[in-house]
Amino acid sequence: MDTIKDLQPKAIWENFYKLTQVPRPSNHEEKAREFMMNWAKEHHIDARMDEAGNIIMTKPATPGMENRKGIILQGHLDMVPQKNEDTRHDFTKDPIDAYIDGEWVRAKGTTLGADNGMGVAAAMAVLTATDIQHGPIEVLITATEETGMDGANGLKPGVLKGDILLNLDSETEGELYVGCAGGLDATVEFNYKKAAVPAGSKAYKLALKGLKGGHSGMDINLGRGNSNKLLFRFLKTHAQELNLQIATINGGSLRNAIPRETFAVITLPAANADKFLAKIKEAEAIYKAELIEKDPDVKLSAEETEMPAHVMDADLQWRLTDAILGCPNGTVRMIDSMPDTVETSNNLAIVQTRDDKIVINTLMRSSVETAKDYLAECLQSVFELAKADNIQFDGAYPGWKPNPQSAILKSMQDTYRKMFNKEARIMAVHAGLECGILGAKYPGWDMISFGPTICHPHSPDEKVNIPSVGKFWEFLKETLKEAPKK
Repeated sequence: MDTIKDLQPKAIWENFYKLTQVPRPSNHEEKAREFMMNWAKEHHIDARMDEAGNIIMTKPATPGMENRKGIILQGHLDMVPQKNEDTRHDFTKDPIDAYIDGEWVRAKGTTLGADNGMGVAAAMAVLTATDIQHGPIEVLITATEETGMDGANGLKPGVLKGDILLNLDSETEGELYVGCAGGLDATVEFNYKKAAVPAGSKAYKLALKGLKGGHSGMDINLGRGNSNKLLFRFLKTHAQELNLQIATINGGSLRNAIPRETFAVITLPAANADKFLAKIKEAEAIYKAELIEKDPDVKLSAEETEMPAHVMDADLQWRLTDAILGCPNGTVRMIDSMPDTVETSNNLAIVQTRDDKIVINTLMRSSVETAKDYLAECLQSVFELAKADNIQFDGAYPGWKPNPQSAILKSMQDTYRKMFNKEARIMAVHAGLECGILGAKYPGWDMISFGPTICHPHSPDEKVNIPSVGKFWEFLKETLKEAPKK
């Protein structure tokens, strides 16, 4: 078996392989949209694109199924572009190098794009299938989900005619998701105040890397390290003793990915260099011991580098360091009635020097709106105490409240039980599914989210379980066949 397109079920894997060959990082989906429209034309499928960049495709009911409620199959076209530092890859130009690893499909040094390429591939397979019984089908492929849910926000009411939304963007086979968290972005800025590099200094590039990272919704409760927190922890502990001064900082790259790598250029008196390097080794040993079960490959290193033109003002450095360490991060509260599910969290995602500013980006999530508001107040308090120059909250999106009377939920529970002789788990997810936004625009929709098993999305460790794809496909086909009547 040379490539993933040879895997079974072939209907899904061939489509997914094609998607891996087309660049589609968030905000650079033009080639993928062109591919999808050409694919629809090739297969004589009715397709159109709306003003928000969403693609909408339709397929009539098969004979005898015209009396079933219309179903919308929904996924998003974009993928999270994350790669290891030593991987050469341009997500705007290069295909994903996917390979088979036992019962899993992975990518070489990058995210795989199974989130949400598997959902899109499944919808494509339904559209071209000739052996599936189903009622009226609409397929909604949304744009730029990962960085702002732009497509879902831009979808106009009344465009789609179906009654049931099957969101194909969940990541554990055998689980049916009936609710999700809402989200809120925070952007904090400090004006960069420059100071001269003291005479007799040496410059080093600090690197905190080797962490697993992951999805800031799905993986936030796993106890993994946050590279921004860890690097600033070192600076807080040793900056005064060793007279360390920050020139630049670059940690994390996406709001919805737990930061795996943070880099800083610092200066210090040449006389302190040996002690500094010894403290690096001590700190790395401490981090490894603390994270031995969750992030055993954490690394902290320093290498001499070119002297920067200036360093950060000392007062600013201390205010920034204290704010990063004090900023809420990780799980804040679990859902009382669902103790395995996170209620409220924050991801301290990005800390970067950009020209004359230091910019901090976080993503807050909660299934309780008032708890999300309170978390925002906590974060605001921390950065106000640190005298940040700008604190802004935006990008808010609603959660999705479970519907215990859902007809499609009952139908899918019965179908899963008959097919696999066990119960599907009913879940809410801490990630921000598009269902909350879409349901607000189409309040009459009955909604469920499900999918195959995908581990570590939003990181280069992303992988999809091959057997779960087969189960997901068979379940999707049977769900369409058993869809409720009008």
